[in-house]
Amino acid sequence: MSDQEHALSAPNKGKKVLPVGHYRGLGAWTVFFFVFLYLPIVVLVFYSFNANRTVMSWGGFGIEWYLKAFENDGIQKAVWNTLIVATVSTIFSTAIATIGALVLARGGNFRGKTISLGLITLPLMVPEIVTAVAVLIFFSAIGMNWGLGNVIIAHITFCIPFAFMPIRARLEGMDTSYEQAARDLYASEWETFRFVTAPLLMPGIVAGAMLAFVISMDDFIITLMVGGAGSTTLPVYIYSMIRRGLTPEINAVCTVLLFVSVAIVTAYWVVSKKSQTDTVH
Repeated sequence: MSDQEHALSAPNKGKKVLPVGHYRGLGAWTVFFFVFLYLPIVVLVFYSFNANRTVMSWGGFGIEWYLKAFENDGIQKAVWNTLIVATVSTIFSTAIATIGALVLARGGNFRGKTISLGLITLPLMVPEIVTAVAVLIFFSAIGMNWGLGNVIIAHITFCIPFAFMPIRARLEGMDTSYEQAARDLYASEWETFRFVTAPLLMPGIVAGAMLAFVISMDDFIITLMVGGAGSTTLPVYIYSMIRRGLTPEINAVCTVLLFVSVAIVTAYWVVSKKSQTDTVH
């Protein structure tokens, strides 16, 4: 260990690490935080199985609202639009993010590298309503009215940074000695990428794609601003249902959307965890 590392670790050496529960009141505040955050979601899921048509009046357990939701033509159309938008947006945004990450992580130092990185990650910090209005103005200025195509293009733009971050993190954590060894064995740049870089990068690509998919699937503001007739996605359709009045059918649709999102986010976490473990080893 270097002298600098000794100096940094010296102040913490011999100190007793206190458990979280040592701080008075912190446990209660933690419980309050989780109850405040997740209790509304639990209530929504609970009342989605309400047999009574009145939302907040329990009339027994039933799944008829799920059956009605699945038989609703409007919901089916919205789900189909959502899957189309999310799938196409994920494919294109992940491909663009992969190319961008390769250029920034393997392209060496070049003029504008820092600015390029900032421009790619900027949508993560800009309020979504600003992005939605900007895309809407752009489409109006060029007279572009492709219906669902407008929504897909807007989602691709918005999802690129979300796919980019896991891919870039994976690239920066990868050992370049494998790629150098492949080149020493007379592999071309394409062969090195295909047989070495791409397989090692795949966990990051999958993680970025899953994150982009769930972001696109759950998006509301951009879709509401950009989408036209016939391009209604499930979040926008749920909003229109709420404006007509609350029913347990809305709870059922929201519950299904919730569990799908949780499943994808969980898969993303597992893949990201595996990616970090493989990088360490």
